[in-house]
Amino acid sequence: MTLRLVLVDDHPVVRAGVRALLESRDDLQVVGEASNAADAVQVVEAEHPDVVLMDLSLGDGPGGIEATASLRALPDPPAVLVLTTYDSESDILRALDAGAAGYLLKDAPPEQLFAGIQAVAKGEPALAPSVAGVLMRRASSPEPRLTEREVEVLELLADGLGNREMAKALFVSEATVKSHLSHIYSKLYVDTRAGAVAAAIEQRIIRR
Repeated sequence: MTLRLVLVDDHPVVRAGVRALLESRDDLQVVGEASNAADAVQVVEAEHPDVVLMDLSLGDGPGGIEATASLRALPDPPAVLVLTTYDSESDILRALDAGAAGYLLKDAPPEQLFAGIQAVAKGEPALAPSVAGVLMRRASSPEPRLTEREVEVLELLADGLGNREMAKALFVSEATVKSHLSHIYSKLYVDTRAGAVAAAIEQRIIRR
């Protein structure tokens, strides 16, 4: 059985390289490409692929996580296999929460990519070893984990926003922001904004 694939990446050279690699196999066929989230949905609706290879960074518009959620909301959704350079905990968790069936890194050997495509097409997970390690550490850690909203606060904190600006960006009160910061400090064992950002980057909770 030949699997039908769509490539979503905003770099034409990367798409060309991945297409050439995939089409070296008789059981894989690239039926479409897209460089942004909107085009990804259009191509998938037109071609009905089995698997979509999705990068997380798609230029200035919605990223791969938003694109994944849109594709998985379609009536007959394809399996989505993330293929990216980002391996932070927040990226991994958000992609899987959006419905991605697998998460591989672009430095993966070809055989791992081929196996990942076959796995997600059958409804099985496909995770890079480092990604699996992140998930295992998260599952086994006795420490309280940051919520998705707390990760959002950390990302805004890393961008240099103050409490009032974060409250406006998140559509919450400044008191709520202060509460989130208090929980973040406690969970990361820090007591300053700079310390929270540094710890989050070191633990790959956010990327910078």
